[in-house]
Amino acid sequence: MRHLFATRLVLAAAVSAALAMFTPAVQAEAPFAFAATPGKLPKDVVPVQYAAHLVPDLKANTFLGSQTIEIDVLRTTSAIKLNVANIEIDAASLTGTGFGERKLTPVIDQEQQVLSFALAEPLPPGRYQLALKFHGAINREARGIFSLKYKAGAAEKAMLATNMEPSDARRLLPLWDEPAFRANFKLTVDLPVSFKAFSNTPVEKQEKLDGGLQRFSFAVTPKMPSYLLVLVAGELERASIKYGGVDIGVVTTEGKLPTAAYALGATKNLLRYYNGYFGQPYPLPKLDQIAIPGGFNGAMENWGGIVYNETTLLFDPKTSPESQRQNSFEINAHEVAHQWFGNLVTMAWWDNLWLNEGFASWMATKATEHFHPEWRAQLRAMADRDGVMTLDARKTTHPIQTPVLTEEQAADAFDAITYVKGQAFLHMLEDYLGEDAFRKGIRAYMAQHKYSNTTSADLWAALEKASGKPVEQLASDWTTVPGYPVLGVSQACENGKRRVTLTQEQYRIDEPAREKRLWNVPVQVGVVNGKAAYTLLSTPSMTMTQPSCDGALVIDPRSVGYYRVQYDRPTFDALAGQVGKLADTTRLKLLLDTYSLAGAGRVGLDGYFKLLEKYRDEPRLAIWSAIGRQLVTLDEMTDAAPEQAALRRFMTATAASRFARLGWQIRQGESAEERQLRPLLATILARGGHPEAIAFARKNLAAYLANPASVDPSMLGFVVSVGGRDADLKTYELIAARMLQTQNSEERNRLARALAGARDPALAARTLALALNEQLPAAVTSRFVPAVASNGHVDLAWKFATAHRQALMKDQEAGGQSKLFPAVVSSSSDPAHAGLMEDYVKHNFGPDAQAEAARVANAIRTRAAQKSALLPQIRAALQ
Repeated sequence: MRHLFATRLVLAAAVSAALAMFTPAVQAEAPFAFAATPGKLPKDVVPVQYAAHLVPDLKANTFLGSQTIEIDVLRTTSAIKLNVANIEIDAASLTGTGFGERKLTPVIDQEQQVLSFALAEPLPPGRYQLALKFHGAINREARGIFSLKYKAGAAEKAMLATNMEPSDARRLLPLWDEPAFRANFKLTVDLPVSFKAFSNTPVEKQEKLDGGLQRFSFAVTPKMPSYLLVLVAGELERASIKYGGVDIGVVTTEGKLPTAAYALGATKNLLRYYNGYFGQPYPLPKLDQIAIPGGFNGAMENWGGIVYNETTLLFDPKTSPESQRQNSFEINAHEVAHQWFGNLVTMAWWDNLWLNEGFASWMATKATEHFHPEWRAQLRAMADRDGVMTLDARKTTHPIQTPVLTEEQAADAFDAITYVKGQAFLHMLEDYLGEDAFRKGIRAYMAQHKYSNTTSADLWAALEKASGKPVEQLASDWTTVPGYPVLGVSQACENGKRRVTLTQEQYRIDEPAREKRLWNVPVQVGVVNGKAAYTLLSTPSMTMTQPSCDGALVIDPRSVGYYRVQYDRPTFDALAGQVGKLADTTRLKLLLDTYSLAGAGRVGLDGYFKLLEKYRDEPRLAIWSAIGRQLVTLDEMTDAAPEQAALRRFMTATAASRFARLGWQIRQGESAEERQLRPLLATILARGGHPEAIAFARKNLAAYLANPASVDPSMLGFVVSVGGRDADLKTYELIAARMLQTQNSEERNRLARALAGARDPALAARTLALALNEQLPAAVTSRFVPAVASNGHVDLAWKFATAHRQALMKDQEAGGQSKLFPAVVSSSSDPAHAGLMEDYVKHNFGPDAQAEAARVANAIRTRAAQKSALLPQIRAALQ
């Protein structure tokens, strides 16, 4: 959903004994077994097929439903239990051969979201039919079935969509809403005659009804978990192409099909690529990519009917920047990868969510690199990895695979550790095993477990068999324990040979780690522009020898390792002295690790500044993105402090040289990377107070508001965000009016970000009020309060959020329920904000919300400590 390596060698008994002294034993996970899979529901009754009929009422925002569920009773039982939430049961009965029909009395546990039917006498094993009639609500937020309001020209329109993951299918149908309960779905729905409807499978029958309605009957789905069920209906259009017998479509609201062409072609290419990679052809007769104007942010991988916020899929070459084209492809690649990882083969329970999301993220980067090497997707993924490594170096982190006991915990599992660390670990593992062995293992895994569920153990077994290496031993280090190591590196030249010493310890940036935790670390050791070879660091330290002292020593030159590297000073200086000769991946890793080590107090910040001076002619966009994030973080740290002026002079000096080579004028024949680098560098310059950059943004914002075509799409983000930051009242009102009027979701989101970035407190207050505007999609309004807070108005946003808590919570998806209030203060470096938020969450939310509150509070306190430590270093280094 919306969106590093090696394995381990067999260890000698002495090494295993050493490991046991330092690392807590981790109990190996068992392969998938249905009866042993976690969950609230008993495993004695299972669904076979749902035949469901729905009658939505968009005016009343309600729906009527009926369904017959074929069930298998596996063991004699005295009760039938399934899931339901916010649905009322109007009638229920059970029938079976030789059993007759018996009326049932529903009992709903609202807190546990469980519907129970007590049976008058024990029900023996066999096939039965559970018939239900019910009614429920159509929501505004993207949970279960929800409605969307949007404009088409001057007309007000409404449509329906669904979002079931992780546990909201129970808001549409009473069902077994846990991923191990796979079943077929046969859906029919009555809708207005002007509507078209899309689900997982093609429409089998469409017939007119009285009262201006029509009935859509969809073909039976494959056996699948309930969270993949989808229904989208409205005044929609569809473009399609065929590939390998599959009908591929992109669905949009009226008038937007021209912007679907890029996604349509990309989907065809991705389907071909994944069919080949996985060795299992896409199994459904059609694959629809459905773009809706709002609802939620990102996308949802429903089998055969993927739903996107239209801003993540549609691309208009006339008005969209190059970044939008890349974003469309990568999210498309992620969601289509899910058709195998997640849909064809599904994790058994939410504690293994990373099997869905980490793999889809890894596969999307791999596919993007395949089709568009010029985008350098893998380099960008490495830069993104750095952000999650910062989270993972705090005491409040969690393992990739972490226990999930409740629906709220399942929703909270969709985080950066699951997605980005999961992807990073897989990249490391693939590199260590080798691409061919890794792919062979994945193919075997898909073939063996299709239309079923798995745990991580099933994957490790397949990869172990394919590679001949003990994958499970290494993988458990990285997936079942939190954090990661820092590798210490030193060297000495003895008799013409280089003696390299590697050490490892747990890396932390908040407080020293109490555990003496060790990892099995696959490490590539080589020299600059030379060969590198893997070794496995399994103990606190090891020494290895290179045959020569020639060349500069480099660790992890391809930057696949999920660890930090801290060289001793002579080794660091030798490597830093060759920055211009280093591979992109080596250059990026050196910069990222140096900055992080400075923030952790392991090296001085002056060394980082000196290193950064060597990057002033850096050609790579991904590396400049990392530089920009680092400098903005330092700028926020020095806000209102005397050191800020010197830091901002350094910022502008850092970006000015490379920007001067690009200039403001867009040239014919520029690469996509250069077109994206220009606005990024301009943003760094403007942040540093560069008068020319600020004047350019203001002038072009005025031109854009008068005529949107007057600004090149590549510069729109820079112009609108920087120009909007210091907007006066008149400009602010022009931006707000255009945001409310536009029917282009991409433009609306861009303008909304500009409003949230206003530095004037009076204008920030007006932006906060927009969070309650029901004419805007919930996907937009739900982001206003945290965005305003992150732009220098934490206290203002907090006061607004606490005053309007109930209204704001109504717009949150399942994954946002525990995260809204921590997000409001997440940009702060004031420990008082951490305490304020923790106390509020403790008194107003349940226990499952406390983990996110603790993570954010820890980040704030860590940032405060770093600020105290680094401000004097900034003063000393830049005076």
